[in-house]
Amino acid sequence: MPTGAPASGEPVAGPVRLAKGGPADHGTAPAATGPQATTTAGHAPAAAPAAPVDAPAPAGPSPFGGAPQTAPQPLHAPDEYRTPPYGEPGPWAPAPPVQYPAAPPHPGGAVPPHPGAGLPPHPGGAPVWGQYDPWGVGAGAVPGPVAKKSRKGLAVAGALVFALVTGVIGGGIGAYVERNGGLTTVELPQAEAGETGRAPDSVAGIAASALPGVVTLHVKGGGSAGTGTGFVLDTKGHILTNNHVVDAAASSKDITVTFSSGESARARLVGKDTGYDLAVVQVTGVSGLKPLPLGNSDGVRVGDPVVAIGAPFDLSNTVTSGIISAKERPITAGGEKGDGSDISYVDALQTDAPINPGNSGGPLLDSKARVVGINSAIRAAGGSGDGEGAGASQPGSIGLGFAIPINQGKRVAEELINTGKATHPVIGVSLDMQFNGDGARVVEKGKDGTSSVTPGGPAAKAGLRPGDVITKVDGQRVHNGEELIVKIRAHRPGDRLELTLSRNGKELTKTLTLGSSQGT
Repeated sequence: MPTGAPASGEPVAGPVRLAKGGPADHGTAPAATGPQATTTAGHAPAAAPAAPVDAPAPAGPSPFGGAPQTAPQPLHAPDEYRTPPYGEPGPWAPAPPVQYPAAPPHPGGAVPPHPGAGLPPHPGGAPVWGQYDPWGVGAGAVPGPVAKKSRKGLAVAGALVFALVTGVIGGGIGAYVERNGGLTTVELPQAEAGETGRAPDSVAGIAASALPGVVTLHVKGGGSAGTGTGFVLDTKGHILTNNHVVDAAASSKDITVTFSSGESARARLVGKDTGYDLAVVQVTGVSGLKPLPLGNSDGVRVGDPVVAIGAPFDLSNTVTSGIISAKERPITAGGEKGDGSDISYVDALQTDAPINPGNSGGPLLDSKARVVGINSAIRAAGGSGDGEGAGASQPGSIGLGFAIPINQGKRVAEELINTGKATHPVIGVSLDMQFNGDGARVVEKGKDGTSSVTPGGPAAKAGLRPGDVITKVDGQRVHNGEELIVKIRAHRPGDRLELTLSRNGKELTKTLTLGSSQGT
């Protein structure tokens, strides 16, 4: 029969094409139960001819009241191997929910299959109709009921959103706190004040005890000004310091003393001595003076702890500490005048307590806050001379400070207070300061051609002669004339000394009693 012609003389709704395994359009044939329609026995006789693809098969009465329809016919010859189309399950299995693309239009002009093709029959016997979508992909199906969203899924999604929001907010707050130091006033932890007292022999204890008796001196005169240190000797207002601190005020008398409390007072010069580099000034009308106790420098040992107090570079009440690093260190200071009249000779205590310009005249204290020395000189880096930066290219502490022993300072201070002058011990000889040998040599001729050994003096009485070389004083070696003077100055006039000397290659020992001369 030609494609699209009516069957059994009954009109149809329009040209149709049976979809494989589905009902005819508008119900012209009942739906099959599988992808391929079969006979009621499950298969057709082998010899039965295949029905034309487009011919409608007669069936029972028409659902629309028309003529009876022919029974459904197979769409193609049965597969003798019983292989279902497209590899699907057996002939009686329901169609799977696989959607296939719509077949291209038939060359003969056939209409594409209805989107409802392949649907199972409605439970009531009537077919389930879908809507035809000419642009849809594959055979359409009636959508099932919309699945309700799981409450558990909504809870998880909400938790994730909450975590994200709180994370963003927390990060913002953290960044703000980091940049701005928090949202509240910052209070840092701090230890309690605790015990404020200190052991008397500690550096803090020594400083607390000694500072009230230490003063800072400001001196003007001779077109210059300087700063130094001193300490109180008694309740009468006597203060001991270095001669080079107050030397500029010898004519101007302009000396100001400032105590650790900040109180200031004018001072007058009582006496000074160049050879010992010591001076005494006095303040009047000042109450509450606290004299510092004096120790004994002969009892000091190398390694003993010491504390230095002074005004380095005009920084008053500065406290440093160290040890006694050497004793009986012969040093000379001064010599700026060129004639030797301002040279001081000191048998010094050496300390590594930092001492700088301005510390001069300040006390060097032992562990009991007693004065054992008067800080007077330093060895500076790059310097060739002694004293506070004398001949130095870098004045300042390098751990080599020198103090006049307090035993010597006490004697000189007493003489300056009592008489205004200090006495020097002498042996009565003239020394060759240019001698390059080991020891101190007595020159052949003295000044102006006089004898180098003072007639009737201590050396003459002991038998010393011009040309003798003195090598030891009380058994201690001396290497030049300066060291001999230092060793003699460390004693008092009237002390007995044993000198070892070399004469014409022979070693001799002489004993003498020190004489006295007036200092300047």
